[in-house]
Amino acid sequence: MRVSEFRQAVLDEFGAGYGRVVTGDLVLAEFDGRTAEQAISAGEDAREVWLALCRAADVPQSRWYGVGLPQPRS
Repeated sequence: MRVSEFRQAVLDEFGAGYGRVVTGDLVLAEFDGRTAEQAISAGEDAREVWLALCRAADVPQSRWYGVGLPQPRS
């Protein structure tokens, strides 16, 4: 997942306003207490940040791959 795809997935799932809040304020334990924005800025893998964000925000697993993004192969 590219950072642009991460941003689109956040927009699709949370909307513009809440997406900024959730990526800027929600602390992700999986990334040592950093927010999604901090983790992305530190060069962490965008897909791993997205999945951690989904888990932390209780996004149903059926929507973890974001609108418009390909489903993973099984």
